[in-house]
Amino acid sequence: MTQTIAVIRGDGIGPEIMDATLLVLDRMGCGFQYEFVEAGLGAYNNCGELLPSATLDAIRKHRVALKSPLTTPVGEGFSSINVELRKRFDLYANVRPAITFPNTKSRYTGVDLITVRENTEGAYIGEGQQLSADGEVATLTQKVTRRGSERIVRYAFDMARKLGRKKVTVVHKANILKSTSGLFLHTARKVAADYADIECQEMIVDNCCMQLVMRPEQFDVLVTTNLFGDIISDLCAGLVGGLGLAPGANIGTEAAIFEAVHGSAPDIAGQGIANPCALLLGAAQMLGHFGMEQDARRLRRAIVSTMEARDRVTPDLGGTGTTETFAEAIAERVNEQ
Repeated sequence: MTQTIAVIRGDGIGPEIMDATLLVLDRMGCGFQYEFVEAGLGAYNNCGELLPSATLDAIRKHRVALKSPLTTPVGEGFSSINVELRKRFDLYANVRPAITFPNTKSRYTGVDLITVRENTEGAYIGEGQQLSADGEVATLTQKVTRRGSERIVRYAFDMARKLGRKKVTVVHKANILKSTSGLFLHTARKVAADYADIECQEMIVDNCCMQLVMRPEQFDVLVTTNLFGDIISDLCAGLVGGLGLAPGANIGTEAAIFEAVHGSAPDIAGQGIANPCALLLGAAQMLGHFGMEQDARRLRRAIVSTMEARDRVTPDLGGTGTTETFAEAIAERVNEQ
């Protein structure tokens, strides 16, 4: 069966890493077809819209999108195109794995954890932002719902069970934020009771950050609210070499968007030196979403093998290769796995 994917090539280095990613997917023989659509600065320059209706229609039709980094013009449109996409399609689960890779500038080995972040509510959404007339007082509404908390925690436990993970850590600040974080924690406890086969750990967010830096190997799956998840997932990326190796999946009941979580890096755009691994790893998440787990493992192993060989990797990984040669090296190895 042929699957069509909405493809957003993105801004800055986005087109380069997307071309590299599609090269590898095509070489794998996954049978994907692509509908190319626009968003971000490129779309704004071409048609005056950051999120054209044709793009939204394509995501709605195909239910899956692969997205490169986007640039939101300063002073124009949405505060964040990514947040807007999450709201439009109710992409409530943000899934961010952090895995140790060879020959990176990481201080740790053996890290293999996943952050599951609630994606549609909480302080990060920025609802009710106001600045007083005199500019002295700023306010923000933080809303957490029982429904939102229940479905993200259940997603984390279901994912842990499916992947054979043994522990879920519920990260909160209920000792201080007794209403919002308290509701999240109390809801998480009720959900955890349905999963006797998986250990449930509770941890206050500041202690969690300290423990991640001290002993990341103690964690397996972490689940938390939107703003805490944004911070923790980037911290976890730092444990394994940075955002250049950080993919992200945004999952809802009607659509899913897979991406590299780093920025569009306009300072190196067009130079052919961008590391495509984050988007390739996002593509591996997409393969898993389609039930193509064997292909997802094959792609990850090819990335690891290429990083071990270090023959055609990009300068950020200590090589002299280009985005294209890195992709070619992975594509050559992917059918050997």
